[in-house]
Amino acid sequence: MMVREHDTEPVPGLPEALPPGETILWQGRPNWRSFAVHGFHARKLAIYFAVLIAWCAASMVRSDDPLGWATQSLLPLLGLVPVALALVAILGWLASRTTLYTITNHRVVFRIGIAFPMTINVPFKLIESVGIRSYADGTGEIALTLLAGNNIAYLVMWPHVRPWRLKRAEPSLRCLSDVVEVAELLADALAGGPAAPRIAKARPAPMALDDRALDIRPSAA
Repeated sequence: MMVREHDTEPVPGLPEALPPGETILWQGRPNWRSFAVHGFHARKLAIYFAVLIAWCAASMVRSDDPLGWATQSLLPLLGLVPVALALVAILGWLASRTTLYTITNHRVVFRIGIAFPMTINVPFKLIESVGIRSYADGTGEIALTLLAGNNIAYLVMWPHVRPWRLKRAEPSLRCLSDVVEVAELLADALAGGPAAPRIAKARPAPMALDDRALDIRPSAA
């Protein structure tokens, strides 16, 4: 019988069985289409190709040999566009398929990694606040602002991290379809009661992680 990736997890998304007193409040994955756009920048890539094609077309019009210009430059580029965008879409789908975010009453767990699966446990005691950012497509991301003086390498979390915060990485639950509901649930769990004041509907505040305080380990294959 073939053993698929993560089949040996005692609890889906977790590296080990839940200890007594801990319960799962929510589990979910990124929306793969949103991940392709916001995580792997499919829209920016499409704009880049559009500008490049427009420049090539303008150069072709000015050329003494427009047909030769098109054959040498424009036609190969037009063939490259769908291939590049398809690869980005595949990356978004793979990232979604191999990701499982878990919120328990004690921690947030990231099971991430396409080629090198790993799980990262973020205990509630490290979380100072929760920030959310919504996108026009209805999805959004949640960033965890942790206590100061902690850090983790940006590349360890990428792309499950706030973009371009290289020095102080901000791990994030990316491209969630129900981002507001999940953020409210997490804030409520952090506060231990209703009407938690930890939601910030803006760009996530700066944060960092301490890999000494976190549990980072390869996932079972």
